[in-house]
Parts: sequence; structure tokens; C-alpha cells
Amino acid sequence: MSLRFTIQELSEYVEEIFPQIKDDFEILEISEQGSRVKLKVNFKHLRPGNTVSGPSIFSLVDCTAYMLILAKLGKEALAVTTNCSIDFMRKPSGETDLIAKCELLKFGRSLVVADAKVYSEGIEKPVSRATITYSIPPKN
Repeated sequence: MSLRFTIQELSEYVEEIFPQIKDDFEILEISEQGSRVKLKVNFKHLRPGNTVSGPSIFSLVDCTAYMLILAKLGKEALAVTTNCSIDFMRKPSGETDLIAKCELLKFGRSLVVADAKVYSEGIEKPVSRATITYSIPPKN
């Protein structure tokens, strides 16, 4: 299945359907097999200790995978997260943006499975790793 959006078109569509997140994320790359998205870390993403909160990291993983699914399905897509498992491995600094690299593992008619690693920008070792599953409801 070919991509139905360019990065610019996908960014505009995401801003249209999720205006509340438009200032949080930047789509860096979309391909047939993966995506890369940046979380622009600011004060609302931090928890005590000047580290990025777990819910903010989940949001980055979820949005990165969802944007890949949208890029493949187009504007008619209604995919919903059904499962996510995250391992938090290192403390991400609140001074650096986070980058999620998502790899598509399965893209079926009703189920999508992806793997994502999250990095502090400029650091080689991941701060977290996640497996995320989406359900694609049947079209009526």
C-alpha cells in the first residue's frame, strides 16, 4: 500500500483533526515501513527531576505510530490503539527534544502492529522502547 500523504499534507491533516497537539509534534519522516516524529519538549511534558514524563513519552509513541497509519490509509482512517507496552530504560533530560522512530511490523486489514524506540535528540541509546497495536474498524 503506497503512502497517501506527503509529510506536509499529513502535518496539515493532523493539525486539522488534532489541533490540540499541533505545537507538540513535528513529523520528520514517513515511509512505507516507518516514521520519525519529534516531541518538542516543554514545561508541560516534564515531571519532577527535570525529566520527560511517561505519559508524554506514550503520547509520542502513540502519535508516531498513528501518523504512519494515517499516511497509509488516508483521511478515511479510524484506527484506535488497542495495546501499548513501553519499557522505560533511561532518564530523558527535560532540556532535549525526543525523537520516536517507529517501524511497522504488521499492517493487516484489521490490525496494525508497530515497534518504536524513543531517543533524546542527539543521543544514540534509546530512553524507551514500545510495541503498539491498533485496530482498524471495518468500513460500513
